[in-house]
Amino acid sequence: MASLKQFKLPDVGEGLTEAEIVRWLVAVGDSVAQNQTIVEIETAKALVELPSPFEGVVSELLVTEGSTIEVGTPIIIIDVAPGAQPPLEVVGSARTANLVGYGPRADSPVRRRPRAVPAAAVSRLAPTWPSVAPAVAAPPQSQPQPQPETDDDADSRVGVLAKPPIRKLARDLGIDVQTLQGTGPEGSITRSDVEAAADTSRAGAPVRPLPRGGEERIEIRGVRKATAQAMVESVFTVPHVTEFTTIDVTRSMRAVTRLRELPEFSDIKVTPLLLVAKAILLGLERYPMVNSTWDEPNGEIVVKHYVNLGIAAATPRGLVVPNIKNAEALSLAQLARAINVLAVTAREGRTSVADMQRGTFTITNVGVFGIDTGTPIINPGEAAILAFGAIREQPWVHRGKVKPRFLTTLALSFDHRIIDGELGSRFLRDIAMFLEDPASSLLARL
Repeated sequence: MASLKQFKLPDVGEGLTEAEIVRWLVAVGDSVAQNQTIVEIETAKALVELPSPFEGVVSELLVTEGSTIEVGTPIIIIDVAPGAQPPLEVVGSARTANLVGYGPRADSPVRRRPRAVPAAAVSRLAPTWPSVAPAVAAPPQSQPQPQPETDDDADSRVGVLAKPPIRKLARDLGIDVQTLQGTGPEGSITRSDVEAAADTSRAGAPVRPLPRGGEERIEIRGVRKATAQAMVESVFTVPHVTEFTTIDVTRSMRAVTRLRELPEFSDIKVTPLLLVAKAILLGLERYPMVNSTWDEPNGEIVVKHYVNLGIAAATPRGLVVPNIKNAEALSLAQLARAINVLAVTAREGRTSVADMQRGTFTITNVGVFGIDTGTPIINPGEAAILAFGAIREQPWVHRGKVKPRFLTTLALSFDHRIIDGELGSRFLRDIAMFLEDPASSLLARL
């Protein structure tokens, strides 16, 4: 005989206590294989795909999309067939990597939107689960009724290749993915396709006045909530000092052009950010105290002899700071490739929890928004952060004459408990010297 098994929301790492059900990838009646991805959840740190610990048929979906629930709450019931593989040994506790989307993925049926969760399923959990709103009851299984197609249903029909984060972005921007011509692999819809369509739509739309009066309330949750808490903690616990320097990066811009022409970089996007990252890695090698943590409970300064280089990325879900593990061990081409992968993964909403853990130093590239500089807030657990401003051609005194040169402004915020003014200034000066003449700086280290 078959048996009904509940799958409870697991702790996907680092003691997270709650998550939002973003999107079900299965519906009642679907057959699922063990380790097949069945739902996307958003934690305070990342968007995570959860695979099924069971093989069988979906009997009930116990949670509606958009609900925020606590770890340990049942989310789905699966009718497990006799003779099926034994369940993964971590139901309700995803300490095993397979339960956070890292294991091999079995072939799965066409993904579609689920019907509404039966009201009885929600009401059964109501006494211990007050945060879940009652859902509209679905038609009885024995008498299926046609349901009107919604916009969300439309963008999930067979024939449209787009990852869930891309579909979500399209919905947020009011774009119908059915109307797009995909430029990705096998004709899949990419983030660029959606953004281009949104730009075209905005360009042709009539100018509308801002609404007058009233208020709009946006729930603070997920990545935005976690980021806010971390920044408040940092500002009120770490004595910040910020120093600025404006430098001539004309030679760096030439170096970027030369790198793009090398065979090693033929398939890699090379930007000035690569040279900023390299300058920081060389600076941390010379001044390792900058790459450290203030350990208050143990009364210690922990100096890291490895660099997990974080790069802040703005995404539709909020600010995330994934980091490149052991960046100091990478060649320049490997570092460029790692930066590319990090950026694409963040934009597509696929940054994992592990990618954002154990960072040691962060770059925030405000220049991509046309901003000259800022006073960046240090990420908790780190001692410093560098803001990299916009590169602009401006008049500058070069070899005794005023000439047009490419300039940028760097801002270094550091923890004054660890880094005094002299150390912070020397570190920032070294970064500036490298970017003013990267070729000479690299040759001097050979």
